[in-house]
Amino acid sequence: MVQTPEWATDLESFRRWADSDDFPEAGRICYLKGEVWVDMSKEQLFSHLQVKSKFNIVLGGLAEAEELGLYFPDGLLLTNLAADLSWKPDGTFVSAATLRTGLVRLVEGAEGGHVELEGSPDMVLEVVSRGSVHKDTVVLRQAYWDAGIREYWLVDARREPLRFDILRHTPKGYVAARKQDGWVRSAVFGKSFRLSQQMSKLGHPEFTLAVR
Repeated sequence: MVQTPEWATDLESFRRWADSDDFPEAGRICYLKGEVWVDMSKEQLFSHLQVKSKFNIVLGGLAEAEELGLYFPDGLLLTNLAADLSWKPDGTFVSAATLRTGLVRLVEGAEGGHVELEGSPDMVLEVVSRGSVHKDTVVLRQAYWDAGIREYWLVDARREPLRFDILRHTPKGYVAARKQDGWVRSAVFGKSFRLSQQMSKLGHPEFTLAVR
């Protein structure tokens, strides 16, 4: 059971708690517009963990190989003051250009090292699970738009056909980029991506994230 301190009532105090020794190591505990969100649910092995892994491998490798910027897997605490948000996306990318402009900054922890990203990264990823449908498709969709994040990648691999959308930031909200034969283009990465599913030799779902 997670008990939120009585004094953690706003974004500033939540961030202090998150950087303290009292902050729980297990679970996903985040803050959004005056509320602390606690998710202690188990993650589905294939439609969630394996899907996140594929994106981490492909996008992390791409960012490193082409020196595009920094890609962080789940666990990163992303804070945006304008959106009143301190959240842990399933994936986050910050381009080198954005780092140079100062639109984001790496926040140091109380005991050294960097523990948080503050500002507006170029892209965030969320993989939908059974208990996160409304949160991912409605609540976070609005919050990430409020935060000025250029692309919101939203994936639902719980059943076929797979759903993989790249939502682009526009003045009136996020709009899904058009697809062609399953391929969808990212303006942030300057490449097109396609997520597909097949069965492994062990008889379990297996996912492939192709890029061109």
